[in-house]
Amino acid sequence: MTTLDISAEVTCPPTDLWSDEPPLESDLHLQQIIILLNCLELLWQEKNDYYASGNLTIYYNEEQLKKRDFCGPDFFVVLDTEKRPRKSWVVWGEQGKYPNVIVEIISDSTANIDRTKKKILYQNTFRTPNYFWFDPNTLEFQGFTILEGQYQAISPNDRGYLWSEQLGLYLGIFDRKLRYFTADGQLVPTPQEAELQQRQAKEQILLEKEQILLEKEQERQAKEQALLEKEQALLEKEQERQAKERLAAKLRELGINPQTI
Repeated sequence: MTTLDISAEVTCPPTDLWSDEPPLESDLHLQQIIILLNCLELLWQEKNDYYASGNLTIYYNEEQLKKRDFCGPDFFVVLDTEKRPRKSWVVWGEQGKYPNVIVEIISDSTANIDRTKKKILYQNTFRTPNYFWFDPNTLEFQGFTILEGQYQAISPNDRGYLWSEQLGLYLGIFDRKLRYFTADGQLVPTPQEAELQQRQAKEQILLEKEQILLEKEQERQAKEQALLEKEQALLEKEQERQAKERLAAKLRELGINPQTI
């Protein structure tokens, strides 16, 4: 009778791995990644079931570790996962989850890889539903969605925005940056823009309150003026009556009946 040796150790690949990505190509690349991260963080501030990061290694098999063939998208989002800090994204330590959305910020040195090798990797291995690339210098912008196992180009709307069904948002170019837009086409603000909007909204509310107070004061003054005018009219009538009485009295002193005049 054969028995299983349950005492034998099972070797599992590590899950606590540091990211091993090269530096970003330029300030434009860094700024773009920060915008994508910060805007999504602000928009989804009530959500705790997603993970978004940039320039972070994704570990997806042991062969990759042996060859040190690391892959770190410039920006990616994983849905239906725990929102917490990570050193890297280790697929076998994350219930086999791959990114739902990937954005590559391309440059002259990376464009060919992003359009070919990485596109094939994200399509065939990651099976990432939405893949986009954006060139911050030339403003080249492309997006793809998986249909029947193959990436198909996403058709732009009349503003040139590309829809991500995974994010429930459009991606499009605004002020030479790749930005999010809501389903009705509203720009998703950065934290700085949102703060400015809030400040302007508060200032507008204060102006409206001041305008209401001013209108009320003007209304009060108008009523006061109308009251003064009414009192003046009454005073003039009284003065006119008194003048008539004085004239009548004078006439009577002279022996003249005022009624006959």
